Amino acid sequence: MGKLWGGRFQGQTDLLMEQFQDSLSFDQRLYEADIRGSQAYAQALVGAGILTSTECQAIQNGLDQVLQQFESGRFAFAPGDEDIHTAVERRLTELIGPVAGKLHTGRSRNDQVATDTRLYLLDEIARLRLLLKEAQQAIVHQSTANLEVVMPGYTHLQPAQPVLFSHWLMSYFWMFERDQERLNGVQQRTSVLPLGASALAGNAFPVDCPAMAEELGFGDVARNSIDAVSDRDFVAEFCFWAALLQAHLSRLAEDLILWSSPAFGFIEMGEQYTTGSSIMPQKRNPDAAELLRGKTGRLNGHLICILTILKGLPSSYDKDLQEDKEPLFDAIDTLALALPITAGMIASLRVHADRMAAALTDDMLATELADYLVSKGVPFRQSHHMVGEAVRLAEAQRGQTLSTLPLEAYQAIDPRFGPDLYQVLDARRAVARRSVACGTAPQAVQAQIERAIALLH
Repeated sequence: MGKLWGGRFQGQTDLLMEQFQDSLSFDQRLYEADIRGSQAYAQALVGAGILTSTECQAIQNGLDQVLQQFESGRFAFAPGDEDIHTAVERRLTELIGPVAGKLHTGRSRNDQVATDTRLYLLDEIARLRLLLKEAQQAIVHQSTANLEVVMPGYTHLQPAQPVLFSHWLMSYFWMFERDQERLNGVQQRTSVLPLGASALAGNAFPVDCPAMAEELGFGDVARNSIDAVSDRDFVAEFCFWAALLQAHLSRLAEDLILWSSPAFGFIEMGEQYTTGSSIMPQKRNPDAAELLRGKTGRLNGHLICILTILKGLPSSYDKDLQEDKEPLFDAIDTLALALPITAGMIASLRVHADRMAAALTDDMLATELADYLVSKGVPFRQSHHMVGEAVRLAEAQRGQTLSTLPLEAYQAIDPRFGPDLYQVLDARRAVARRSVACGTAPQAVQAQIERAIALLH
């Protein structure tokens, strides 16, 4: 079978040019989407009066055979197969003869590849949504199991205030939930059928685009044929979604790396997600988390790649758009590994509540003292300054903390400090006071978890 576009040419394409333009090495994964799209298009050609029902059935049966050969690993590519569309049509012709040549009537590879890419991505979006949900479920499970474990909270990576471990972990649930919500928008804008746009001017035959959209599961049809064949916004948007999700995974990984280091010792990762050293027998390295962190650059790069491809294109289809698939596919493949790894790491965590409790220090309760003075009528700006003096005084006296600093020292700062000040210097009390809807109090975190479970269901 000659090239689909070969009639106008007499000579042979340069061999390097063949290698340069062929996309089969990466777009062959679109085979199932290509066959589904072709089957829907064949049915539309019946309605347009191009195919008879008998011819359509022969094409449908032939495409089923091609699909079976792909699924069984028996499909053999030929030297002239430039891309997956050429390969499928070539094999269909071998199976059913010249009637296969009618399938491309009115259709271009421009609207064909746009349709295939969207179909493929819609399937992958559904898969990634479930994988992300599994990571969220692991977060909810660990948070429930360790609901009232108190740990130091940090800002600027400096000790700040006590929080619940479950509150810290649930913060990632809500990051991932925003990722789920953004994915809804990506899915909606991907679910637009370009088939019928042909090369750029629209199909010359009266194919029923809404019927094809319904059969293929698209939510809408393209409104402009020029835009339809060149629109890769959905690829760019997916790559942005993937990069932002990977950034969230990277932040989680960084926390897990820190919390599992001997300097903290708050958690211990499951052995199945760590590796050893080739020279130091004692080592357990958090390689899974480090790779999650490292792959963020990869996905950021894919987004920049797509945006760079798109930024200078003239209108309608250009061959540059062939370069959209490798970054898209790699972004999908990366997340398809990263998300189960994340879920597994979270599920296998061992939480060391005793190490977290030992890391709690009095200076993390300085705000409790400031609030204590507020309850006695002191404006917060003044109470903040007074407690700052107490912190400085405790630091200046070796071995002193806010809970061991004598009452006389406090009252020298301000007589409104009373003996009851020591009662507020309690981490669990500090946590329990933060019972606002987004707070770290146990009942507030329990409400978070219940809301999360409702969303997952």
